[in-house]
Amino acid sequence: MYPHTHHQTNQPILDVQNLSMRYDGQFALEDVTFHLHAGERVAVVGPNGAGKSTLFKVVAGVLAPTSGTVTVSGSRPTSHVCIGYVPQRAHVDWNFPVNVADVVMMGRSAVMGAFRWPTKRDWSHVHDALDTVEIRDLAKRQISELSGGQQQRMFIARSLAQQAELMLMDEPLTGLDIPAQEGILNLLDKLQKQNVTVMVATHDLDQAEKYFDRVMLLNHKLLGFGESKEVLKPETLMQAYGNRMRLLDANGNLMTLDDACCGEEEHDHA
Repeated sequence: MYPHTHHQTNQPILDVQNLSMRYDGQFALEDVTFHLHAGERVAVVGPNGAGKSTLFKVVAGVLAPTSGTVTVSGSRPTSHVCIGYVPQRAHVDWNFPVNVADVVMMGRSAVMGAFRWPTKRDWSHVHDALDTVEIRDLAKRQISELSGGQQQRMFIARSLAQQAELMLMDEPLTGLDIPAQEGILNLLDKLQKQNVTVMVATHDLDQAEKYFDRVMLLNHKLLGFGESKEVLKPETLMQAYGNRMRLLDANGNLMTLDDACCGEEEHDHA
């Protein structure tokens, strides 16, 4: 097993207590409290600018909260290498001159430490991760040549090479066609069998209901967290989206149309 901060087995894989985050005096997150169980799949839903990406970055240790605490198996996120982060594809420089295997190997950097060349063991982890997400044949392909679904598989492989036990996926299904979405959702089944805890930001309420154990409804504050039937109620959704939401019920499938003009990260306070 790779070296990392000792996990306290009597603690939740993720415990967030009274978390608040301010930008320029405005709350991106306000007094958010929840915890996750190991191997759980959680969908995080809410309007653009609701704080989903900020929540993921705080949990990953990229941002320090204004107040409150975040612990992963009993320790601060920055002391762990077991947290994998899958960013929004729109915020990646796909012209950067690296191939798929190079990107997946980046997941080993926290494990290897600075100034160390990859070993056969490191490359074995990379190849196993590529096999798991079924793109080993693309290992030498430049990342600019990948389809949207292949790009997401590559980032999931990077987290697997890192041996992530908590994976944060920021809108991984956005912009993908239906077969590619289904492929990523099938990968979530594999992750759950490996006891990987997954949080996925999504705008698709139907997918949140069908494919996830619990649903978190967020709009700066935590408006609901639990089984989809308890969270995805019209009155609760209206509280989250207000007049920015249009509810469509097509053949029993509930979805939202968010009238916001831009994605949440454009203002870097979502």
